[in-house]
Amino acid sequence: MQHNSFFARFARGNLVLQILAGIVLGVGLATISPEYAQSVGLLGSLFVGALKAVAPILVFILVAASIANQKKNQHTYMRPIVVLYLFGTFTAALTAVALSFMFPTTLTLVSGAEGATPPQGIAEVMNTLLFKIVDNPVNALMDANYIGILAWAVGLGLALHHASATTKAVFEDLSHGVSQIVRFIIRLAPFGIFGLVSSTLATTGFDALAGYAQLLAVLLGAMAIIALVVNPIIVLVKTGENPYPLVFQCIRESGVTAFFTRSSAANIPVNMALCEKLKLDEDTYSVSIPLGATINMAGAAITITTLTLAAVHTMGIEIDILTALLLSVVAAISACGASGVAGGSLLLIPLACGLFGIPNEIAMQVVAVGFIIGVVQDSAETALNSSTDVVFTAAVCKAKHKQDA
Repeated sequence: MQHNSFFARFARGNLVLQILAGIVLGVGLATISPEYAQSVGLLGSLFVGALKAVAPILVFILVAASIANQKKNQHTYMRPIVVLYLFGTFTAALTAVALSFMFPTTLTLVSGAEGATPPQGIAEVMNTLLFKIVDNPVNALMDANYIGILAWAVGLGLALHHASATTKAVFEDLSHGVSQIVRFIIRLAPFGIFGLVSSTLATTGFDALAGYAQLLAVLLGAMAIIALVVNPIIVLVKTGENPYPLVFQCIRESGVTAFFTRSSAANIPVNMALCEKLKLDEDTYSVSIPLGATINMAGAAITITTLTLAAVHTMGIEIDILTALLLSVVAAISACGASGVAGGSLLLIPLACGLFGIPNEIAMQVVAVGFIIGVVQDSAETALNSSTDVVFTAAVCKAKHKQDA
């Protein structure tokens, strides 16, 4: 009975407070006993693995069921959301350019990224993304290729749109069943975050980051400006309401989890649950959230731009405003294709460095610096990317509902 009572209280408890408790306990354990802290990292790995495992099937079933059961004359709000995704990513790149000029950073270059192979150009990135669309559906599910999953889910949903009510009901029941599994996994987040924090601090620590304090300050400063200034302005313009309750809720309930999982894909179920909690339009968020995990890459744009300009300053290259604007465009486009590159945003840095004639050898040393600061950079980047997916989806849904009222 006591065990049942404990689990019942845990299930009814405030998830955010439980996650904060997990963070505090993780920091404490890593400080007191680093060896034991590394061993409990298994909890974090299991949690992230469970999220990554359920996310592809969740997206596929939810999108297919949503489209198949969509009623006539029922509209989704995808176009304005995609516009916000692209605008937000470009604005992030511009913000990073501005901060990089205000606080120019030079790097102590290191080796260590020789084994990585960056793409040769934007055309290659776009080519990879296009082929992801026509990927085998089984491969797409196995490899968590969300572009391919979305394409097949949309196609299947459209094909089933005129199916019998029984068939549609089966897909609807499947979506509810998978969503229930997701809710269970998310309830385990405090244990997963505890394991992730413990193992990360025990194995990596923050000593290696001290030499790159200014670079990190520029990166995190740009991300903070986007999260706390630019995104709220966008929400205010779209909804005409105080944006900060929504922004802070998204940071708290999506960004915190994404920060520690460091995976936009793993955070898709978390974002789906948050959208449901916010009572957003399911037909919209079932598509916009997985799509956002693929193309809404403000954090990646900041990373690409900041590290590229750090390389430029290190090499003593003079650039003008027009070139900086071109870099913003290239960084934004590249960031949107980051899901098509193994290694993500860091391996798109050589592509951007090519604008300034920086040799690939130097660019790959900049990538190595990115790996060193990745424990913070990648976490913050993912938190910004993932929480912004919900912010923009919610802003558009609220604005449309206000118009329809």
